[in-house]
Amino acid sequence: MRQRSQRFFAALLCLGLAAGPLSAQPTASGVGTGDSATAARKPDGRVSVRASRINERLSLDGALSDAVYRRVTPMSGFVQQEPNEGAPATERTEAWILYDDENIYVAARLYESEPSRRVMSDMRRDASNMYNNDHLAVIFDTFNDHRNGFGFSTNRIGGLFDFSATNEQPSSNWNALWTAKAQDFDGGWTVEIQIPFRSIRFAEGGGAWGVNMRRMVRWKNETSFLSGVPRAWGRRALNKVSDAAVMTGIETPKGGLNIDVKPYALGSMLTNTIATPPVRNARDGNVGLDAKWGITPQIVADLTYNTDFAQVEDDEAQVNLTRFSLFFPEKREFFLEGQDAFAFAGVGGGGGGGGGGGGGGGGGGFGTPGASPNDNLTPTLFYSRRIGLTNSGPAPIIGGGRVLGRSGPWQVGALSMQTDNVLTANAPSTNFSVVRVNRDILSRSRLGLIATRRDPAGAIGNHLAVGADAQLNLRTDLAITGYVARTTRDSLQRDPTSYRARLDWNGDRYGVNLEQMSVGDGFDPQVGFLRRSGFQRSYALARFSPRPAHVPHVRKFTMQGSADHITSMTGTLQSEDFRSYVGTEFANGNILSAEVAQVFEQLVVPFGVAKGVTVPVGGYRFNQAKASYNLGPQHRVSGGITMTYGGFYGGTLTETSWRGRVELSPQFYIEPTLSRNHVEGPYGSGDANLVSTRFTYTVTPRMFMAALVQYQSRTSSMSTNLRMRWEYQPGSEFFLVYSDGRTTVGPNYPELENRSIVVKLTKLLRW
Repeated sequence: MRQRSQRFFAALLCLGLAAGPLSAQPTASGVGTGDSATAARKPDGRVSVRASRINERLSLDGALSDAVYRRVTPMSGFVQQEPNEGAPATERTEAWILYDDENIYVAARLYESEPSRRVMSDMRRDASNMYNNDHLAVIFDTFNDHRNGFGFSTNRIGGLFDFSATNEQPSSNWNALWTAKAQDFDGGWTVEIQIPFRSIRFAEGGGAWGVNMRRMVRWKNETSFLSGVPRAWGRRALNKVSDAAVMTGIETPKGGLNIDVKPYALGSMLTNTIATPPVRNARDGNVGLDAKWGITPQIVADLTYNTDFAQVEDDEAQVNLTRFSLFFPEKREFFLEGQDAFAFAGVGGGGGGGGGGGGGGGGGGFGTPGASPNDNLTPTLFYSRRIGLTNSGPAPIIGGGRVLGRSGPWQVGALSMQTDNVLTANAPSTNFSVVRVNRDILSRSRLGLIATRRDPAGAIGNHLAVGADAQLNLRTDLAITGYVARTTRDSLQRDPTSYRARLDWNGDRYGVNLEQMSVGDGFDPQVGFLRRSGFQRSYALARFSPRPAHVPHVRKFTMQGSADHITSMTGTLQSEDFRSYVGTEFANGNILSAEVAQVFEQLVVPFGVAKGVTVPVGGYRFNQAKASYNLGPQHRVSGGITMTYGGFYGGTLTETSWRGRVELSPQFYIEPTLSRNHVEGPYGSGDANLVSTRFTYTVTPRMFMAALVQYQSRTSSMSTNLRMRWEYQPGSEFFLVYSDGRTTVGPNYPELENRSIVVKLTKLLRW
């Protein structure tokens, strides 16, 4: 125990030392302010605005009734991204940016020609569906580095969605304390957003910021911006802060203590009928805390003790018809925050994607339309789900710390976590550490280094992975990325290295992707995630996406083809995938597409695809076809239906799936997922089916109740997860969580195997 504690506190000391040099850096000097927010638009389309300092207290009711809105001239003249890039927005928007000693305010009056057609389908905090609502969003490039920013989005019914941009790539994992209020007026709606300065990081004293705003008119599928952004960036466009307007007049406050402490208390009752001996209604309690210290406005340290994640939603079930492991996303709040700081080679630190899920066929499966099923083979050097989770279940986290900071062109992230031992899982107490350094170069490019370490107690040596990566953004739509990485060698005969080089040209009309990747047979990032090793991959894709001006009701056609070639390290063919895709995006947001694939897979070990169905060793070449139709998000019933039919490892695969959303009211919606996969082959026949439904009822933007019910035929299992979250004060929460797992095998169907009931209370204390 003493040795474990010494490791833990030594790791935290290293984090503190890492923060020291950053905190000594100078800050930007201030600039004056004025009482005007009029936007100036240059002939090249670039915009400059001025924030206005206010001394009076705003009503903050969303009505825009305060005198300042009559005194300060609003900015307007939004321009379209979709459907007609650069054209004036068809609906007028007036906006203001104000600030005082504690907060920055964004207000807007959004005119509507047909208010009755406004789309309002989600008011839950952090709902990812916000983009599919009529909404107003703003992003601030607080360091004016044209790379990073903090964003806030809200709709008429009070939904709040915050996000961050790192190297112009979006992340919804960042969370902050802020608020927004909205009201209707004759001819549209008005909104006021209040963002405390302490909720964001910035250069002290003042200076120019970058700012952009996005307005979505969903029933028209029209997106407009204060400062225009190329439509090739799609829904990521607001994160392109290099095209943001220049905002002057802002004077940021001096930093205070900036300390947040969030203790929790928890009570639980657990039943496990398959344990030895069985456990029934065992009661337990626990306490712990998280703390955040804003060392400077540029450097933030987080500490956690006796970390608990009982309120986290269950993982969504996936159908896996491949021979590789599934990749589940991180859902735990502590690890979600700052996740992008540890992303390496364009792959996030917490998980994502579905690694063969969703019912696609092994080797010939269909994920993102037109994409190769091998696109998710890039190794993840830091996968936070390695911390506190074992194959047998959770491992208690004693505590840990994290420092995130920046100084000029440098960004640094460091994390160290200590888990307790789990005797039943043969998992010793383990320290997990990661250090990430990025250096901005040129106008929108960067270089980076990463090191991760897994150090189990009692082990001889530790498991180390190191890597270097680069991202060169040469034009708006042209990027070259690459990495080289190495892990601890466990054998002189095995190759512990990996590398990748990739070119992406993602224009609106044309697109080309080229990639060469190698993962050695001895490459093993033990704090990361690796689906496949011992291979070399060559990949190419070409796309043509014209926008026909004279075809009624059609916004865009897409035609693309790809070739994917994977061999062993000695050149033996392992996998091959040739794919063609055609799609039509209609003006109403609906998408019709078709896809064909020719696949080869060489199996060196058998693998199971359904209950009682195992594909034997051998080489298999087969063809598959897929058709899908997706209803646009403005419909009360939206989502996509997909049908796949074709060869499958010497047999056939028939897949029918639907992943949708049924909006019963702005407060209540249902999200069903149905996936039926029937396999026929000389090795047998069977089904791999999945039924999953999420129910969400939002009482207020800060209180919701949700249920996730799932069934998988392959494991003959059912699960139920019920959650209630109430943010009773800003940052302070109450959770009530019920979870159970049942088997559908046996006479007492569905028979209970495990059940938990958890009550958790947190309280945010701020200084």
